[in-house]
Amino acid sequence: MRHRTQTGHINRVGGRNLDDVVTLDSPGAQPAATTAEPVVTPAGLKLLIRPIRPEDKPLIADGFERLSARSRYRRFFRPLDRLTGRDLAYLTEIDHHDHEALVALDPATGQLIGVARYVQSGEPDYAEVSVVVGDPWQRRGVATALLECLVERARAAGITHFVALVMDENTEALKLFEHRAPGQPPPRRSQSGHLELLMELPAPGRVRESTLGRVLQAVAHGAIVVNPYRVTRDAIRRLRGE
Repeated sequence: MRHRTQTGHINRVGGRNLDDVVTLDSPGAQPAATTAEPVVTPAGLKLLIRPIRPEDKPLIADGFERLSARSRYRRFFRPLDRLTGRDLAYLTEIDHHDHEALVALDPATGQLIGVARYVQSGEPDYAEVSVVVGDPWQRRGVATALLECLVERARAAGITHFVALVMDENTEALKLFEHRAPGQPPPRRSQSGHLELLMELPAPGRVRESTLGRVLQAVAHGAIVVNPYRVTRDAIRRLRGE
């Protein structure tokens, strides 16, 4: 089992890490196994983290329905009562290379707690990143735990940077751009006219104090909205050639 210390690092018992449990045989291949990895957050919350599966559609649909109206709006930027069958296919039928998604589950009930994913953008080294955590589990280290695992998978797939497209350019968002880590690429404008922050993948165990971690904290506190579902959906459609 992984234990996270108060600094956000992962202690691996028995020397295992996620790639010992779930491996990619070749680029674009499905994972060789989907055994869940036990993780404990600094808040003491126990999780099982594993790659998403096509048969997780009911799990994703149920998790969506349990999101508060506010959380739904912030993720989807419009009132939404349910995910369509096509949405669920986009979110679960993936190649685990150009498009990866990890779920965090409650070990006792199997209930979905959160999902983190990246989708390769038009540039091969970059990927758009998103994290959704159910309302009862927010601010308990779930997003950081998921991102630590997702960063490992992204690095193995040749991704060097995550992209955060910021939907609301408020004071908090501008501070994130001004105080990005030294050496990080400057923000740029997307084709849609929004600001994009390019975030180099942090070193193992360093998500919390990285630019990625600061963006995550701003999202968790409701200060900004990044990469809503329509951005992720458009990236998925592009990968699928639709």
